[in-house]
Amino acid sequence: MNTPRRKALITGASAGIGATFARQLAAQGYDLLLAARRGNRLKDLAQELSQRHQVQCEVLSVDLASPGATATVMAHLAHLNWHIDFLVNNAGLSGHSKFAASPWAPLGGEIQLMMTTLTELTHSIAPGMIERRWGRIINVSSLAALSPPGESLLYSAIKTYVLVLSQSLDMEFKPHGVHVTALCPGFTHSEFHDVMGTRDTANRLPAILWQQPDDVVAESIRAVMKGKPVCVPGTVNKFLAAIMRPMPLWMGYLMGKTFNPFK
Repeated sequence: MNTPRRKALITGASAGIGATFARQLAAQGYDLLLAARRGNRLKDLAQELSQRHQVQCEVLSVDLASPGATATVMAHLAHLNWHIDFLVNNAGLSGHSKFAASPWAPLGGEIQLMMTTLTELTHSIAPGMIERRWGRIINVSSLAALSPPGESLLYSAIKTYVLVLSQSLDMEFKPHGVHVTALCPGFTHSEFHDVMGTRDTANRLPAILWQQPDDVVAESIRAVMKGKPVCVPGTVNKFLAAIMRPMPLWMGYLMGKTFNPFK
C-alpha cells in the first residue's frame, strides 16, 4: 500500500518567495494547494510543477485580505478531502503612504492579510497536524521585525507580530511534532518592491544586501525541518540582525527615524 504524499498549502504563491516555496516543495514530493489572487499565474505554475514533478497541484484564486478568506480556503480543502502537513503563510504586502493620510481600507487590508488570515489559517490547520503528530509551519516575517521601526509603516509592526506569534506557537506545538518557524528575510529579489512602488530606491541599495529567493526558501525549509523557531537567511542578514537586536529601544527608534530609506 502506497503512503499518501504529504500536502502543503502556500499562500501568496503566484510570484517571488511563494512561487519558490511551491517549486522546492514540489521537488521534494509534496502535493500542493497554491492560494493567491492571481489565478492565471497559479494555473501556469501548477501545470509546470505537476508535469515536472508528478505531484498533484491545486490552485485557489482567493483574496486573502478579505475577512472570509480562511473559510474559503478551508472549504476548498474539505472539497479536496486534504489534510495539510506543511503550511507556508507567505502572502504579504506593504503600504507606502502616510498613516494618517491613508484611508482605513488599505490599512485594514494589510492587517487582515498578514495578521488575521495568517493567524486564522494556522488556528484552523494546526489542530489536525497535532492530532497526526507531524506538521511544519513557516510564517514569513521579515528582517524588519528585528530592525529599528520605520516611520508610518504598519509593515514593521505586523512582521514583529508574526515573529513573536511564531515563537509562541512553536513552544506550544513542538511537543506534538509540529514545528513553527518565523522566516525573517532581508532584501530578496522579487516583485515586492515593484508592487510597493519603491523599486528605484531598492535598486540603489548595495548588491551585498540582496538574496535570491531560492537561497532564502531553501534555508527556511532546512530550519523548520530542524525545529528552529527563527530563520534569518544569509550571512549578511544574520550579521545585521546580531548588531540590531541588542540595541536599546531609544537607539532603535532614533535609527529607524533617521535611516529608513523608504520613508
